[in-house]
Amino acid sequence: MAATSHSLFSFTNSQCLNKPTCLLPPTTNSKSLFRSPPLSFRSKSLPTIRCSLNNGDDPIEKKFSSFPTVMDINEIRKILPHRFPILLVDRVIEYNPGVSVVAIKNVTINESFFPGHFPERPIMPGVLMVEAMAQTGGIVMLQPDVGGSRENFFFVGIDKVRFRKPVIAGDTLVMRMTLVKLQKKFGIAKMEGKAYVGGDVVCEGEFLMAMGKEE
Repeated sequence: MAATSHSLFSFTNSQCLNKPTCLLPPTTNSKSLFRSPPLSFRSKSLPTIRCSLNNGDDPIEKKFSSFPTVMDINEIRKILPHRFPILLVDRVIEYNPGVSVVAIKNVTINESFFPGHFPERPIMPGVLMVEAMAQTGGIVMLQPDVGGSRENFFFVGIDKVRFRKPVIAGDTLVMRMTLVKLQKKFGIAKMEGKAYVGGDVVCEGEFLMAMGKEE
């Protein structure tokens, strides 16, 4: 399922300048706008840039619908044993029992890891992206139709993990996890996962799950 950016600020400068509905200050030309020195905060009035993709028919806040809700956070909490501050799945937007799941994580500046990673440039740690994807996979694996439960199924390994782009505060991480192999006899499952922001892959890898006993 392709992800769609819901943020006005995701438009690039080139996109903005190419759209007829982009309103620039009347005395500012497009070439100098993004090259001019920073504006002084003492200025009584600041130029306003408004970009729209809807040709003025509807306000931007009404144009895009939200992600669908297949499972909300309360249903997710009934499946996953994780709790704050390590529960990293906010909503399930697609679910095929025993096959695949797509879920989202809204990354906000209030995340507990941002003060240290990094103070001047908040980036979601790669290890937490992997954890969020593993939890998303758990929504498939911790279900009766695959023989798992929250008491006996564990995330035990990763392979071929690649981080393609940084995930920052304000992004919506869209994670798709697909079950590719399940050996119930040995209690082992393999999943493939990809995480997206705005339709671009930011992380991908293979995940290994296994059944075991809690000590």
